[in-house]
Amino acid sequence: MINGKRIAVVMPAYNAERTLEKTVRELPDTVDIKILVDDSSNDNTAALSEKLGVQTFIHDANYGYGRNQQTCYREALAAGADIVVMVHPDYQYTPLLVSAMAGMVASGVYDVVLGSRILGGGALKGGMPMYKYISNRLLTAFQNLFLGAKLSEYHTGFRAFSRELLQTLPLLENSDDFVFDNQMIAQSIMFGFRIGEISCPTKYFKEASSIGFKRSVKYGIGVLKTTAGFVAHKMGVAKLPLYNASGRTVVLQYYSEIPQRIAKH
Repeated sequence: MINGKRIAVVMPAYNAERTLEKTVRELPDTVDIKILVDDSSNDNTAALSEKLGVQTFIHDANYGYGRNQQTCYREALAAGADIVVMVHPDYQYTPLLVSAMAGMVASGVYDVVLGSRILGGGALKGGMPMYKYISNRLLTAFQNLFLGAKLSEYHTGFRAFSRELLQTLPLLENSDDFVFDNQMIAQSIMFGFRIGEISCPTKYFKEASSIGFKRSVKYGIGVLKTTAGFVAHKMGVAKLPLYNASGRTVVLQYYSEIPQRIAKH
């Protein structure tokens, strides 16, 4: 808890058994709620999560990274979280910064805080492939120009959110794929939420999850479409549900919490 605010860490997981324990062990004592959503993994992610004392939910099918986040935020809000920090259980981002990020939201200064791999120059040092670094910089410059923001990075998966933001954004209108992250930032800008950043080191290694070149291209195209939709909506050329206050928020359920099933893994 920070400034009287209950802190939840949510971990969208898929085949994260090899790195999960290391991630959970480094979560700070300020975290009140620990939630993992297993997107129908093929390994023992869910069983290990239960063993580590993490509240665990299992999707009945592999719905995708974006849908996984929807469940994460829904359950964190239902558990009474005031601030929700998303931590990837693949140990690519350090959990040691959770308190710092949550504190920036708890201060009331920011509604969302991004752990930037670009600030401090840690991306390449941490092993980010050069093609990903270059595309990251180009896409970020493109989005800053058209979204009217001045962020160092739009593509980090390490984020902290206020309860108000998660209750407001029409997250069910977003993609089930990786571009969900980018859409969420664009929505935050559209709805006028305040965005802060903190320098965050990153680690690329064998066990860490990372999308390949083809999926990176697909993600990049998704970013361009997200930006074009933002501009079109703001200009009144189109009315898109993901940028509309009447869009669907996180209310539906796509999982079941069944300890017996976990025990059989």
